[in-house]
Amino acid sequence: LRLLPQQRYLQVERAEVSSLERKRNILCCLITRILKVEKQLHIDNLVFRVIDACQKGELGPGLQFLSFCCHSVDVLSCVLHLLNQGYLRRQEERPHVLEY
Repeated sequence: LRLLPQQRYLQVERAEVSSLERKRNILCCLITRILKVEKQLHIDNLVFRVIDACQKGELGPGLQFLSFCCHSVDVLSCVLHLLNQGYLRRQEERPHVLEY
């Protein structure tokens, strides 16, 4: 019987997945929080506001988190996720405008 060393890459992979899930959750919270206040917003403006909030580490009035790097692709991916979940919708006559 021979014991094999513990495989560390599996632990690292789980940590990366957990980190990505937290990042997605934060981005989804930012998107919904911004659209709750604005009611409707052009998708470009929404992306810029979310990226700005990530860089400043602000989740909203009085709420802060550690700032992290966020790209437009990350935000757009979360927008598509929220659209598929039914939390957001596009205006029929102006599909580039999102509503909460």
